[in-house]
Amino acid sequence: MVNRMQFYIDGAWVDPVVKGKSTPVVNPATEEAMYEIALGSKADVDKAVAAAKRAFETFSRTSREERVALLTKIVEVYKGRMKEIGAAVSDEMGAPLPMAEKLQAGAGLGHLMNTLEVLKKYEFEETMGTAVIVREPVGVVGMITPWNWPLNQIACKVAPALAAGCTMILKPSEFTPTSALIFAEILHEAGVPKGVFNLLNGLGPEVGAAMSEHPDIDMISFTGSTRAGVDVAKRAAPTVKRVSQELGGKSPNVILDGADLTKAVTGGVMHMFNNSGQSCNAPSRMIVPLSKMKEVAAIAKGVADKTKAGDPRADGTTIGPVVNRGQWDKIQALIQKGIDEGATLVAGGPGLPEGVNKGFYVRPTIFADVTNDMTIAREEIFGPVLTILGAKDEADAVKIANDTPYGLAGYVSADTVETARRVGRQIRAGNVNLQGVPNERTAPFGGYKQSGNGREWGRYGLEEYLEAKAVAGYNAA
Repeated sequence: MVNRMQFYIDGAWVDPVVKGKSTPVVNPATEEAMYEIALGSKADVDKAVAAAKRAFETFSRTSREERVALLTKIVEVYKGRMKEIGAAVSDEMGAPLPMAEKLQAGAGLGHLMNTLEVLKKYEFEETMGTAVIVREPVGVVGMITPWNWPLNQIACKVAPALAAGCTMILKPSEFTPTSALIFAEILHEAGVPKGVFNLLNGLGPEVGAAMSEHPDIDMISFTGSTRAGVDVAKRAAPTVKRVSQELGGKSPNVILDGADLTKAVTGGVMHMFNNSGQSCNAPSRMIVPLSKMKEVAAIAKGVADKTKAGDPRADGTTIGPVVNRGQWDKIQALIQKGIDEGATLVAGGPGLPEGVNKGFYVRPTIFADVTNDMTIAREEIFGPVLTILGAKDEADAVKIANDTPYGLAGYVSADTVETARRVGRQIRAGNVNLQGVPNERTAPFGGYKQSGNGREWGRYGLEEYLEAKAVAGYNAA
């Protein structure tokens, strides 16, 4: 039974220092509170950091073999609780249950397994002349994770931090706490030494701020909005700690003349609507030849019309609600803004989907004839809303694609892979997917510009948690 009124600190489940502070967790499909979770304070952060700092003295000196054995055990225990994790994610943020079990819970497992393979082969030392370059754990890490892909973001931070020999404090989103608490139980059962992993629930302005400012936290790894990321960086600056961020996006999906239009448009719309549009790398700006605008809009509408909103646990549901009332209100306002600014509403629109009378559901919405100066083309909507923009030619498509403060992802479909490669190289983004090929989990994930800094996943993710020490004379005769 998951205990939502305690925190996991120094290898044990403990009460908050200041008791009585809590918040309800609401099921977005029913709008009903399911349970309460305890909220932490600066005092809880201090307690967790002290435990992590003590644990770092010994855990940082563990061998590769010890950490390989630990991650192997974590993978084994995690596998046994995937259905439970999927159910928690579905209830708390609204993902359809099959998707939550396979993709949401599966993403966490994938990062654990991938990091384990990286750790087995990674070279922590190399020789340069008389010097040896030693890669050592950065120290105590504060981790702040979001609600949209909770286990994906937790695992792709915790796994490499453990592999590097770091200790950590995790503050998951208060909207999706249960899967994080289950993850803490998994690590405890797997034998993670006390103090190495600590978890406390809380709100960003209190717990998140205390973590960002804490002088004994050596690094902050943050995933969330660009606005919140800026605040974290400002608070971290006086202590000169490392800050690694994965932030917002407004990613272009460039479909060029000669591409298989039906395949590219259908795939792009389905990707956009996946997870109710709540993915930072969602292909939210579809850029197509101007001459194909009507044809593209018709294909896109066909996909939207087949997208079924409903109970996340019901058979046939392809899209669940968005996470909460605040997000729903924001998305509704932006849909109305698109109409007011003159974009062509192809599918969806304001209000609840047909047949739905409660829950934070958004109608799968498509706008055509969008220009890149419209609000819906500039702001990250974070809902199932696709904007379709027209480009005069390839050069214009690239110009539109890069005309954004964000740079997390980009997508290119073309007549040949050579054309897709040429255009993909010109897109200013940390991740570019060609011809519908999905992300490679061993490759780095992260953004340019206001989409963040640093990289996650695979070898690059491990190196975020390492310092490079040059020891000159080590190899001198």
